[in-house]
Amino acid sequence: MPRDFRLKVGHRYAMQAVAMPATGFSGTVQAEVLAFETEKMLRIGWQDANPAGGNGADWTITWTLQPEGTGTRLFLVHEGFDPDDPAQQRARTIMGGGWKTGVMRALGGILNRI
Repeated sequence: MPRDFRLKVGHRYAMQAVAMPATGFSGTVQAEVLAFETEKMLRIGWQDANPAGGNGADWTITWTLQPEGTGTRLFLVHEGFDPDDPAQQRARTIMGGGWKTGVMRALGGILNRI
């Protein structure tokens, strides 16, 4: 998370990523904490700060923790993709791969060290 992230509903912050011109993604994300339940759920609104070609995607990402057996299951839902917008569908495919390969692997590595 960026250094200015705060777990407070309404808190806004920015994140920098790699620009993806093929999808209209500028690389700068404006985010807002929409909701949270301590140790259970975090929901973040996510928009491209400078969308190219009018690609004004408005996404919501929700992380939910659920007890399971002796552990915890993590659910991730990334919503808000326009099924009729080819650029957003490309973005969905690219980000879906990133969640699975990059984020979840990194998270697994951290959890294995605990």
